[in-house]
Amino acid sequence: MKIGILRERLPGERRVALVPDAAAKIIAAGHQVVVERGAGSAAGFLDAAYEKAGVTLVADAAALAAAAPDVVAKVRKPSAEEVAALPKGCTLIALLTPGANEEILSALASAKITALALELVPRITRAQSMDVLSSQSGVAGYKAALIGAAALDKFLPMLTTAAGSIAPAKAFIMGAGVAGLQAIATARRLGAVVSAFDVRGAAGEQVRSLGAQFVEPAAKAEGTGGYARAQTEDETAQNAAIIAAHISSQDLVITTALIPGRNAPILVTDAMLATMRAGSVVVDLAAESGGNVEGVVAGETVVKHGVQLIGAANIPASVPLHASQMFSTNVRTLITHLTAEGGALKIDAADEVTGPMLVTNAGEPVKR
Repeated sequence: MKIGILRERLPGERRVALVPDAAAKIIAAGHQVVVERGAGSAAGFLDAAYEKAGVTLVADAAALAAAAPDVVAKVRKPSAEEVAALPKGCTLIALLTPGANEEILSALASAKITALALELVPRITRAQSMDVLSSQSGVAGYKAALIGAAALDKFLPMLTTAAGSIAPAKAFIMGAGVAGLQAIATARRLGAVVSAFDVRGAAGEQVRSLGAQFVEPAAKAEGTGGYARAQTEDETAQNAAIIAAHISSQDLVITTALIPGRNAPILVTDAMLATMRAGSVVVDLAAESGGNVEGVVAGETVVKHGVQLIGAANIPASVPLHASQMFSTNVRTLITHLTAEGGALKIDAADEVTGPMLVTNAGEPVKR
């Protein structure tokens, strides 16, 4: 099998789909790897490292297409121009935002491309090492705590100085999935007094294991696959009251709640923001999906009632080296899964891992 790696062209995207170490392991398994020059430079992986790993470097996307790879891997969804430059009939592996990207999916179908959306890796034990959303969410949760700490107008840890004692800041993490748990752990390491909320009651044990207080939901909303389900209006109102009572005393709030295939739920209203201390900070990791905070703008910082609302956008790309290493492990494991006996590519729509990820199969749209 021949695997091609494209350079990311989306502004601000610094990750690469396959780092040299992962490429070397794929080559050792008997495959060929072709990489567009400069693909890993923004993440700290120079062309020389790829050459040392045994990959073939090509000048641009056109040269990569001419090499006729069986699989092309990239981080972000391709633009229309990138789709047109893909090798006809190849298999594409990337974050494709299915359900909000019909134009690109139609272009992939027209080019007879088989497309696997990395967002759709099923949450089963067998696929854990392929779960890009989990690996990149961990990066986002870590960086969100740092962003919040840097923007805050006070120290996070308790300090005892000759000028007096400084009380620790209070951090409130909303959503205790992978991103939330990493944000909790990081904020705790930085010395904040941390509390967390999640509508999944089972999350309480994980929160407490990290030394944080769990704010119990009034109404639980356990979903499938480790996600929370959408709440009813009554459940939303009950939990909003719990949040409102707690948030007014917090200095830093990090929101992480997402529902697959839907806009992010609003958890923090304008009325709640008005009760917070001026100078407080809210970091919304769901900003690109509509946001958990009323009035947030993806990619921007706005101030409401004296509170900074940071609309976090593509946070994993701000930690490109480690984010790329983790992304690469996910991609490499998926490629191993897609390898048939003899090293050929095998796309099995009936497979419990491959099937849910397919959005186009040999050019045919996959209906769900």
